[in-house]
Amino acid sequence: MQIQSSPVVLSFGVADPVGAIGIQADLATCGALGCHTVCVITALMVGDTTVVEDVQPIDTDWVADQARSLLEDIPIAAFKLGHLDNIETIAAVAEIISDYPQAPMVLDPFSALLPQQRDDEDILLAIRQLLVPQATVVQLCADELARMAETWREPSDDDTLEIDAMQLIEFGCEFVLVTGVPGEAQQVQNLLFGGEGLVRSDRRQRLPGTFVGAGSTISAAISAMLANGVSVPEAVLEAEEFTHAALGNALRLGMGKRLPDRYFWSREPEPDVAAK
Repeated sequence: MQIQSSPVVLSFGVADPVGAIGIQADLATCGALGCHTVCVITALMVGDTTVVEDVQPIDTDWVADQARSLLEDIPIAAFKLGHLDNIETIAAVAEIISDYPQAPMVLDPFSALLPQQRDDEDILLAIRQLLVPQATVVQLCADELARMAETWREPSDDDTLEIDAMQLIEFGCEFVLVTGVPGEAQQVQNLLFGGEGLVRSDRRQRLPGTFVGAGSTISAAISAMLANGVSVPEAVLEAEEFTHAALGNALRLGMGKRLPDRYFWSREPEPDVAAK
């Protein structure tokens, strides 16, 4: 019998039938980066590449039972926390995660596909109070960070991004990765903050087209790299490079947005017809 040697990532998230976000995205991304992923489904989604029609949360007891069953059986190298859309589930997951402080945890609680979650003040507050203090990396886009910050300050039109990121670190997380920072029109900028301030700033050329699943791919890739023992700054760089390549080889599965191809590296390059 072969002994398991790949690091295992435990992913909490929504089941997306398309595979753009949630546990399907985590399975593909972590698998591509040398990890095995075990999953706790927190919600079921109805949708396609064009629209999300409905989301059905899973009962909190079922979520907790899924997690406890896995954790009692399998050593976990890292946690990835995605969509959690009720306070009871957030509290249950926070309690479970607290029993494993040695394992890094990446918190990516929002998705552009599910914007209603970040409009609920109580959910935002629960995430901030119960999950952020346990996180190794909190990943938010610039708009999500601003919305989260409104749980401790008044709405503001000023540029408070760095102040808000550092405040999250004051609440207990080790690093904050802010994606989609406003800047030059043809570039995408991500900023990583740590206890001493800005750790790294990465810019890449904006790819043409519309995509879904980029954020989920980055956070899952960070989880996989941390599970493999890579430092946070290096894990973020590797995750961004992987995601950029996956988007550069994006798949058009239907009539809507394109999905990152997390297995781009395994495909044979298409022949150059013009060169023949």
